[in-house]
This record gives sequence, structure tokens and C-alpha cells, in this order.
Amino acid sequence: MKIAKPITSLIESFEKLPGIGPKSAQRLAFYLLHVPQNQLDEFAGNLSNLKKSTVLCSVCKNVAESDPCPICTEKSRDDSVVLVVESPLDLIAFEKTGKYKGQYHVLHGKISPLENIGPDEIFIDDLIKRVANHGSKIKEVIIATNPTMEGEATAMYLGKKLRSENAAIIVTRLGMGIPTGADLEYADEVTLTQAIAGRREI
Repeated sequence: MKIAKPITSLIESFEKLPGIGPKSAQRLAFYLLHVPQNQLDEFAGNLSNLKKSTVLCSVCKNVAESDPCPICTEKSRDDSVVLVVESPLDLIAFEKTGKYKGQYHVLHGKISPLENIGPDEIFIDDLIKRVANHGSKIKEVIIATNPTMEGEATAMYLGKKLRSENAAIIVTRLGMGIPTGADLEYADEVTLTQAIAGRREI
């Protein structure tokens, strides 16, 4: 059976998304055929504006509408602590706990030799420079990369790099309330809160 070209093109677009297989892509495409046109237009507009209306914060590399982002400019936050996460989704997870009141740094990935991702491909140098430029202000860096092989390798690399640049800085790792191999974005708020409280120096 020959499927109409506009539907085929949409299916192919959906298949490029993570976690979407051919069957799921087909279901989504045919579902959207029954959605009112005004909702489709709104959906298309939201997609179109996703990158046009967002920026990377020059300080913490979070995705935001303004630079610096609202977290970096919030006066009540503790500037002496920086929590390093792999992705903006991890930052959102920690913010939902309401317990962490320091600053963040988003790496946008982790060191993964199998995927040819080295330290230069993620925002590690920006963190090192940030700590160097605010050395007297930043007292502790909490490394909150995922407890996977790549996350652990990234944490070890960061710990060595940060201490080689500033011996006085405290570098800690999240307490292991997080199961090994898990993604932080799926952890519940209590687990994340316990992980911050149980962090250890590395």
C-alpha cells in the first residue's frame, strides 16, 4: 500500500526522534491527521520557535529565554556552590525538589569514547574557566553526572581537572541514593534530595 507523501515524510521525521520506532512514528502521524488544523498550526509554531526563542545561558549553559538565565540572576541563590549536571532535564529534576539553592552548570553530555565524545565536545572548559574566574566565590563543585560508566568517567575527569586548577576547591559527588546505571531525570524528588545531602568528596 502506498502511503501519501506528506504522511510518509512526517513518519520519517518522527523516526529520527529518540525512542520512537517505525510503529510509534506511524501511530503519531495518523493520530495528527485527526487533530484540528488550528492545533496543528500551534504545534508547528511551537516546534519552529523551539530554537528561535531559546538561548544557552552564557554562565551555566542551561536553556533559557534570556541570558543570563533566571537561575543565574536569582539573588537568593548560593553562589558558592555549583551543581554540575549532564543535561537541562537533570537540572529540572533537581529544581523540582525545591531543596537545592545553589547554582548549576550544564555539560550537555558526558565523556564517551565509544561515541567519540571527549572533554572538548561538552561544556567542561567553560566550567573550569568559570571556577577560575570566580575562584574565591565558588567553594564547592558538586558533580551530579549519571551513575553510569560514562558519568563516572566524566566525574573523575572533572574532579582531577578542577583540583589541578584550584587545590582549595571542594569537589564532591552525589551520594549514591541513585542506583548505578540510572538516569537522574527519572529519579524521584526524595532520592535526589538524599543524594545531595549524602554527597561525598572525590
